[in-house]
Amino acid sequence: MQPLGGGPDPAAQALRRAALARERAERELAAAARQERLAERTGMDLHERLARLHRDSAACQRTAAQLQEAYARLLTGAAADGPTATTPGFMASVAEVCGTRGAALSYLAADRSQLAVAASDEPARAAQELEFLLGEGPARDAAVAGTAVSASGTELCERWPVYGTALAELGFDEVAAVPLRQHDTCVGSLTVFDPRSGAAGSLTEVADALTRTMVLGPQADPGLYGGTELRAVVHQAAGMVSVHTGCAVADALELVKARAFSEGLPVDGVAERIVRGELLLG
Repeated sequence: MQPLGGGPDPAAQALRRAALARERAERELAAAARQERLAERTGMDLHERLARLHRDSAACQRTAAQLQEAYARLLTGAAADGPTATTPGFMASVAEVCGTRGAALSYLAADRSQLAVAASDEPARAAQELEFLLGEGPARDAAVAGTAVSASGTELCERWPVYGTALAELGFDEVAAVPLRQHDTCVGSLTVFDPRSGAAGSLTEVADALTRTMVLGPQADPGLYGGTELRAVVHQAAGMVSVHTGCAVADALELVKARAFSEGLPVDGVAERIVRGELLLG
């Protein structure tokens, strides 16, 4: 989060993006209707498939509009609290649309290592940090399996012994995650904490909208309007530890994460100390 200040009205910008998304949805619906008429007239499966694609795209744009409208409401509420208020991150609107206590998004490399993270609030950020440090959890499993993952109550500790226990200590009783997919490629995961009953369907819709409009689309902003935190310094620190100890970079990264977990500190802070030469590992 960041202080509200001058410049263009972010709430108005979000509403403009929402209006554009709804216009795109209407165009997609019109295109779907044309293809359905052609399918009825010609009997060709091609037109039916195209109609489904257009309707899927329309649904994606409607969800994108809902996210932007929720973001505008949150920004307007923060602005009403005065110039010293903090700006809600875009992930707060994701949590609102999903009907959850918190939400977090992680961008993943091809080897499933975490490149960046964004969260709706501090508890969600802490939960995502735990998964990164421990190497187990729903976001990772959803990315590997390519499908939705969820657990609640005692299932949390049964499925993820260390992560599940730590998540419960943060006050969460349920978690669900879905992959961010584009064709056969997984670019990340969306995780929600204490989702409402039956939220799995809307979670998939939101993940699809995020992937197609925020992460990879022509109007994309993978930084989520400044709400994304890069893991660059962590990977830089891992490289330095690798050189110092002679171990593989992947092993060096585990050393950095283990140090952060053992000290109960944010991994970014530990990494910054390594990069500044204030901390040596190995």
